[in-house]
Amino acid sequence: MGDTKKYEIDMCNGPLFKKILLFSLPLMLSGILQLLFNAADMVVVGRWVGSDALAAVGSTGPLINLLVNVFIGLSVGANVLVSRYYGANQEKELHDTVHTAILTSVVCGVILIFVGFFSAPFALRLMGSPKEVLGQSVLYLRIYFASMPAMMLYNFGAAILRAVGDTRRPLYYLTVSGVINVVLNLLFVVAFSMGVAGVALATAISQIISALLVIRCLMYAEGPYRLELKKLCIAPHKFGMMLRIGLPAGLQGAVFSISNVLIQSSVNSFGSVAMAGNAAAGNLEGFVYTAMNTMHQTTVSFVGQNFGAHKFKRIGTIALQCLGMVTVVGLVMGNAVYFGSSMLLRFYSPDAEVIAYGVKRLLYICCPYFLCGVMDTLVGCLRGMGRSVLPMLVSLTGVCLLRIVWIYTIFRNYRTLDTLYISYPITWALTSLVHLGCFLIIWKKSMKMQESS
Repeated sequence: MGDTKKYEIDMCNGPLFKKILLFSLPLMLSGILQLLFNAADMVVVGRWVGSDALAAVGSTGPLINLLVNVFIGLSVGANVLVSRYYGANQEKELHDTVHTAILTSVVCGVILIFVGFFSAPFALRLMGSPKEVLGQSVLYLRIYFASMPAMMLYNFGAAILRAVGDTRRPLYYLTVSGVINVVLNLLFVVAFSMGVAGVALATAISQIISALLVIRCLMYAEGPYRLELKKLCIAPHKFGMMLRIGLPAGLQGAVFSISNVLIQSSVNSFGSVAMAGNAAAGNLEGFVYTAMNTMHQTTVSFVGQNFGAHKFKRIGTIALQCLGMVTVVGLVMGNAVYFGSSMLLRFYSPDAEVIAYGVKRLLYICCPYFLCGVMDTLVGCLRGMGRSVLPMLVSLTGVCLLRIVWIYTIFRNYRTLDTLYISYPITWALTSLVHLGCFLIIWKKSMKMQESS
């Protein structure tokens, strides 16, 4: 019991700042490590295969997110439920939720194999992928989606561990699988000349390894969140609650991806060199986003546990501290990436034109990126309190709908990448203000209900 407990964090008692740091730092390192290994994919193909291969791999990101995000959203539902039951010491409810979540992840992964395999060519053509990269993009996607059950297992398993305060072991597992990914990249692409297929295969194998490690961890855990394979089943009530919380989050992510697919399609119209620069810059900005997004995941777990324990006053402190942290992280990392962009982009491609396109994107995205972090952290607070539909509606209106309108009005009349990219900070700022108002209203309402009871 002691060996398991040393990885957990008591979120409901004592000072918060140190615990938030202890929780979020391994989470941040996990995300950055994962991106480093993903960046290795792009660096390898960019340097050893060429710009077309870099564009083929990089341009699949929005489409992957579009197809995967609905299912990943269900893991948010699992995280919120496990946090709530863990904070409230409801062991039977927690046990049922864990087993429902794991079996659900496998089903989702199997569905995604078929969705990804058959939709890849049609979706990429719809996005306007140039002929010179289309075949490689389809090949990459089909191999990538073959490992979807493993990806889903890891994400749901890691969500369960985060919910009980354990962010260290997922970091260890990602480190192991990521190192294997880099080694296999070099082996398959450089030694065996497998090109895009080698990168996809290396990614698939590393995802299988990370899934096996996280499932083994849950099987050997002590306490009510221990996974017993013979007890795997989908409890209808728990699955329904996961859907109510997680499906809006997943739909929000999917519709976000639709707007990003439209933006990617607009970038595609500028040619494969612009696509390569956009892909490299997008990979770099991912490091900043991932660092900030840890505050979203932190608030979901911390707010969820304290909401389950009816400690509503602590929720305000959690929100304030996480918003302060995400602002600092976004400003420091975002501006550091932009001012070092010329040097960093050379890792992806030595082509001066590719670098110039990448620098342009980073100016508009990375410098004001803290606004996106603030927006996501407020969404995490609302989801931790069990409100998932409200932030979905606000985000879909404030970010997705506004970006789509922007593309078909402003961008259509002023067809430059500057016009396209500036839509990001504008939508983040507007949506953050609305989310802040929603959070304050719901939090104060919870406080008043507690005082009157």
